[in-house]
Amino acid sequence: MLISSYNPQELGDTLIVIVAQDSTEQAHTVRDNIARIYDSATEKTLGYNFLAISEILPDISGLGQIHLSADDVAALNAALEDAGFAGELVAETSSRFVVGYVKTADPHPDSDHLLVTETVVDNDESLQIVSGSPNMQADIKVVVAKVGAMMPNGLIIWPGELRGVTSNGMICSGRELGLANAPQKPGALILPDDYEVGKPFDFERGQTIFKA
Repeated sequence: MLISSYNPQELGDTLIVIVAQDSTEQAHTVRDNIARIYDSATEKTLGYNFLAISEILPDISGLGQIHLSADDVAALNAALEDAGFAGELVAETSSRFVVGYVKTADPHPDSDHLLVTETVVDNDESLQIVSGSPNMQADIKVVVAKVGAMMPNGLIIWPGELRGVTSNGMICSGRELGLANAPQKPGALILPDDYEVGKPFDFERGQTIFKA
């Protein structure tokens, strides 16, 4: 997993890179304008802050989540190694937002409004996702934000539990995906049947789903 974000207006010339979920006990080491954040109990790397990123990636631009190419990640790894860190970053090669198929949607054992779904995503993988969408049902195509996805509002999707039931991912509404003219109320985005299960969700095409 590799999530990166850039907000020069708020944070200056800093690229934030996240590779694992936060832990309760964290520490950091700074070398050559690179801060490594890690779990102090396990030494596991949680992420890096590149404090002068334009010196490494001169063409960096954008605001919010940044999608790094393989060459960008190679440049970051070279900078890490020059600073005495491990060049451990791995480029993302697939989308974390995919077209899913809700195979089953069963009542949650401890809730009267949640449903426990079995949702098929890419590579025929099935995920257990708990959903509170009022229109949730079996036999629909939806957009799934897989674990490690960053939502348009900056929320990162992590494994979790809802009322004691494991949930790995999120079935999204049009509002949560930031789609134009999406209803500003809860409810999963039910995709037209011509969307192919397992394919990355096309955000550009998605902007035309809701008519003005």
